Amino acid sequence: MQIAGRWTAGNVKLLKLQGGVVFTHGENWRQMRQFSISALRDYGMGKRIVEDKISEECSVLIKTYETFEGKPFDPASILRAASANIIVSFLLGKRFEYEDATLLRLMELVEENLHLAGTPAVLIYNVFPKLGFLLDAKKKIMNNRKEYHEFIQATFLENLKDFDENNQRTFIDAFLVRQKKENKKSTNSYFHNDNLIGLVDNLFGAGMDTTANTLYWTLLLMMKYPEVQRKVQEEITKEIGIRQPRTEDRVKMPYTNAVIHEVQRFADIVPTNLPHATSKDITFKGFFIPKGMYIIPLLTSVLHDESQWEKPHEFYPEHFLDSEGKFVKRDAFMPFSAGQRLCAGETLAKMELFLFITNLLQRFTFQPPSGTSKDDLDLTPVLGLTTPPMPYKTCAVLS
Repeated sequence: MQIAGRWTAGNVKLLKLQGGVVFTHGENWRQMRQFSISALRDYGMGKRIVEDKISEECSVLIKTYETFEGKPFDPASILRAASANIIVSFLLGKRFEYEDATLLRLMELVEENLHLAGTPAVLIYNVFPKLGFLLDAKKKIMNNRKEYHEFIQATFLENLKDFDENNQRTFIDAFLVRQKKENKKSTNSYFHNDNLIGLVDNLFGAGMDTTANTLYWTLLLMMKYPEVQRKVQEEITKEIGIRQPRTEDRVKMPYTNAVIHEVQRFADIVPTNLPHATSKDITFKGFFIPKGMYIIPLLTSVLHDESQWEKPHEFYPEHFLDSEGKFVKRDAFMPFSAGQRLCAGETLAKMELFLFITNLLQRFTFQPPSGTSKDDLDLTPVLGLTTPPMPYKTCAVLS
């Protein structure tokens, strides 16, 4: 428990994560989470307006994949850009072209820091922080963080110039309105610039990375298990046909829903979850844990629990189907965490995954490049705070 505490505290210190909602606690966390959920709902999360945005992004993604004409390509960067554009639409009210230099650099900074945060060098820093000056990974993370936050700050200032409180268009606009209102009441408001930067950091990083990595795993697993891909496509043909998929189609598609859930379980995108801390002194299974101690609740231990899953270490969509082929919920399925710290973007993520996956598999069959068999495909995850698969190439063949 002491090592876990040092690991988490070190990461918070290293990344300077004082603002926002993910790494804060107490009243700051309560106010930022409450505001974030309310603002995201106001700007469409869970509503038809955001579903339309996702569907539009799916159309752009499909056209981009069509340009490869069935030839091999690595889908990772394009999937990240498409996922990023959904959360950018909330934050800035715009989208980036996939080749936009600013978007590419932002994605690079986020991905590199998430990878470095889980490497042995940073784990050593977290246990022995005085050795940090010897570690290149620590320096790289700090430089990336500085560049990333400078961009967020510049974007915020740009919004400030055009800000009209009578014409709120984005999440950032909503924050600025609340900031002005709260500052009139008190000088100790939680609606300050550090929290705005922290929220944008949290939302962009989480909104882009986890969804994109789940999609990246999905295409790899569809190549690895072509019979699963075929069954999903058959259900799409039966229930949707040639029209564009909509969220309400999900209830009619138990097999597709099961496959998406199994990808999330098997891929185990955030195996260590995010850090939590005890709110009071407790004794758990004979161990005394003092108030304020950081702990790491391992989601991987639940998602691969041998007492909960028939084939915990295999990709097996039937985990989420009953004997009649109907979708069933499982208590041990918690990729979005649980309790008060449940992911605030769960609703949005579920909508994105269903729409992106059904749109892509409606249009394409994903196959390994010529000379590569499905047995050659590597399901080893990349080391990091989040775990994408090893880089690969796919062929998007028109269905």
